[in-house]
Amino acid sequence: MMKKIIFLFCLLTTLNVSAQQQHSDAVDDVLQHVPMAAVYGLRVCGVQSDSQSWTEFLATSASAYILSAGTAYVLKHSCNELRPDKSDRRSLPSGHATFAFAGATVLMHEYGHLSPWITVGGYTLATLVSADRVRLDRHYVHDVCAGAAIGIGATELTYWLKRKFIKNRNIDVSFNGFQFDVAVRW
Repeated sequence: MMKKIIFLFCLLTTLNVSAQQQHSDAVDDVLQHVPMAAVYGLRVCGVQSDSQSWTEFLATSASAYILSAGTAYVLKHSCNELRPDKSDRRSLPSGHATFAFAGATVLMHEYGHLSPWITVGGYTLATLVSADRVRLDRHYVHDVCAGAAIGIGATELTYWLKRKFIKNRNIDVSFNGFQFDVAVRW
């Protein structure tokens, strides 16, 4: 059951639900999720992450992604900055940069202890995705910098909260087919 949930989560995070269908950049749409997919791929293959249990792993990584995405979404719909290609007013911040850097930061926290090259690879890919968004005239440099800051900041906040409040606590997550239930025992 847990592997089905993980597969479903990985599938959903690799699919880009975007309102910008007329300007689809297929490579960037996939690459933005590669760092997070690597986190799940390594865990599924049995590589031990920093999180002790699957529940802790799923709760932390999903929370980081959700907090990053929520922050970026609210700002995109509040700032109304015109894109460089003049296609819409959803330029600030870059969602692609947000997802890529959130995934790279989760990768660093979960697997950075194995090799510094894992962290370098995650952040390099996130930087390339961001640079490509500017090259494609979809964002200004400050848009991708803001997206990177949101992705890193939200993920760091999630891991700080985990260390501060959740570490060494019992967390139970269940899925009954319609909803997720989370219980934290103090």
